[in-house]
Order: sequence, then structure tokens, then C-alpha cells
Amino acid sequence: MSFLLTMVMCSIIDGKTNCIPPITFEEKYKDVFDCMVSGYTKSHDKIVEIGRDDVNKYKIYIKFGCYEDQSNKTAISSKYIK
Repeated sequence: MSFLLTMVMCSIIDGKTNCIPPITFEEKYKDVFDCMVSGYTKSHDKIVEIGRDDVNKYKIYIKFGCYEDQSNKTAISSKYIK
């Protein structure tokens, strides 16, 4: 089982939350722990890259989650075969 990291960056302008579309990274993680650690690291790096002034001005924040990779799963029909 592998996991994918998906991140969303948002800002609050004039009391309204605006988010860019989610970004899912191609890297696959062997477990949730590795994925979460990467999510915190990537979030930290992006906030530092954006910088204090813009983060404070636009109230930027990053949300992320780790989801099981479904690319190797086989779809199963709910119909019974007799």
C-alpha cells in the first residue's frame, strides 16, 4: 500500500477564504507517517519561500492530507454474478 500527498494553499482576503486547486504530488510514500512528515516539511518550505510579509498580508495557510494511492486498485462491480 502506498500513499499520496495532496496540498491546498489558501488565503483570507477581506474576510473571504480563497484556495487554489489541490495539488497532488507524484511521489508515493510507503506509509502515512512518511507522507505526513513530508507534508509538514513541504508546507514549512513553501511558507518560508513565500515570506513573512506576504503570509501575514494575505493570511496564507496550507492544508494537506495523505490518501491511499488508488491507481493500482481494480474496480469491483456491485452486481452479483450467478
